[in-house]
Amino acid sequence: MDVNLVLRSTRVITPEGTRPASIAVSGGTIAAVLPYDAEVPAGARLEDVGDDVVLPGLVDTHVHVNDPGRTEWEGFWTATRAAAAGGITTLLDMPLNSLPPTTTVQHLRVKQEVARSKAHIDVGFWGGALPDNVKDLRPLHDAGVFGFKCFLSPSGVEEFPELDQEQLATSLAEIAGFDGLMIVHAEDPHHLAAAPQRSGGAYADFLASRPRDAENTAIENLINQARRLNARVHVLHLSSSDALPAIAAAKAEGVKVTVESCPHFLTLTAEEIPDGATEFKCCPPIREASNQDALWQGLADGTIDCIVSDHSPSTADLKTPDFASAWGGISSLQLGLPAIWTEARRRGHSLEDVVRWMSEGPARLAGLTRKGAIEAGRDADFAVLAPDATFTVDPADLQHRNRITAYAGKTLDGVVTSTWLRGEKIADHGTLTEPTGRLLERNN
Repeated sequence: MDVNLVLRSTRVITPEGTRPASIAVSGGTIAAVLPYDAEVPAGARLEDVGDDVVLPGLVDTHVHVNDPGRTEWEGFWTATRAAAAGGITTLLDMPLNSLPPTTTVQHLRVKQEVARSKAHIDVGFWGGALPDNVKDLRPLHDAGVFGFKCFLSPSGVEEFPELDQEQLATSLAEIAGFDGLMIVHAEDPHHLAAAPQRSGGAYADFLASRPRDAENTAIENLINQARRLNARVHVLHLSSSDALPAIAAAKAEGVKVTVESCPHFLTLTAEEIPDGATEFKCCPPIREASNQDALWQGLADGTIDCIVSDHSPSTADLKTPDFASAWGGISSLQLGLPAIWTEARRRGHSLEDVVRWMSEGPARLAGLTRKGAIEAGRDADFAVLAPDATFTVDPADLQHRNRITAYAGKTLDGVVTSTWLRGEKIADHGTLTEPTGRLLERNN
């Protein structure tokens, strides 16, 4: 191979651990991970980042880009800029909140065409499973979506209705037939309907309206369906730690279930949310500090497989002070890595743990075999982090379209100094290049 770049650091995180190394890159691919003082091949450019840590580029498998159709909320240009600024080199776009939703091959092609010239990082797509599109699931799978998202309770947009248990079984059986993956917003509608529903600005009232039992029951039902049908399922944005024992037991039994959580559940707590502060609203909700402690334990013991953003933005006017009517979603693409690193190091975890949760784990979930690790044969995607530098979150510095954030004013550890996509620097101390991202398809 003709090596064109050597990226050198005293701290490179590889599958074998963190060590001084020089990463040789050829044609956008990692050719070799060499000793730190290895001779630079003739014709190659050396980039020495000193003591900054080189991580594999992060993979975020849960992003609502909303483009086309609701581009005033977010778009591929702005979302992928925010991702690149935050050390993310690959994202998978959720099938809803765009118009059309990604529920047919034709709709997938529309979304791909919109994204093609706007992607600063690599972008793939989930399909959607609706009550009336079972016939579209196999064609979408063949067209390259990474799996299928469904809701078990109302999604919040009328063009993406939820599945009841019978419809879930029908879609799961179809997807299991071609060994596809179903990713599930797991809240039980009956528990939600029975919970007290109060309008107003009190966060305690909103929290009571989305009880843990709604998550726990939905997850238990999903596990039962996956066991019966031998289907692969993934629990999205876990917020209830009460569900962890059932998940751990199912995994031990061999049920094909994986689980994610999100930075907001792992770094923010119900106790700190002021009344009327609907920038903190999401579904399921941010819960108590004791619940958060248990989620971290679930990460530590492997019950939770990965951490992804669930970046779900909206325009400012939809974040009304009424928790009942405000749009639910937290925007964190650019901030996920420092937010998690700040809390992880406080709890005694390492950057190697963060890489396992935010790069390796999501890449494995999606089957992205060229992403998620710094080793020969993988894409030369890197995030370079100054782990001891700190910054205070100023919404004006964020790249996503509507600069609303639950992290405003927080001081975080870890500054992303540069981001690299296939050996090319795409972000450098907050300055972004023109888009060079590619559209990804499953197993391609």
